[in-house]
Amino acid sequence: MGERWSLLVLREVFMGVRRYAGIQANTGAPRDVLAKRLRSLEAAGILERHRYQDRPQRFEYHLTAAGQALEPVLIGLREWGIRHLQDPPPAPRFVHTCGADVRTRVVCGECGEPLEGGGLVTVLEESGSARPA
Repeated sequence: MGERWSLLVLREVFMGVRRYAGIQANTGAPRDVLAKRLRSLEAAGILERHRYQDRPQRFEYHLTAAGQALEPVLIGLREWGIRHLQDPPPAPRFVHTCGADVRTRVVCGECGEPLEGGGLVTVLEESGSARPA
């Protein structure tokens, strides 16, 4: 997941581009690199292939449940880029069905308090020790 082409492929599939040619055109990925990334995302259970043509065989790439769970990560990376890059490239908007922009928000799972700018402690499960993040 931490590889540039994988994120670009996922961005395209999230935006509804599911065919190899479209993904390749929109990302600019070299064909061999794109084929390798698609195979690795499929092997990781993030994408799955669906045949849309028999002769010759052609496939579309669809997100699995695990792939769909990456949506907040991609939205968060987009927000980070807009906030912190000098000249961020044009980025798609993520819009809720009500028409408002979607944004990420990390909150405490118990009390719901936002974790903006602090309050996060990392706990190492094996040792039980805690340290500030």
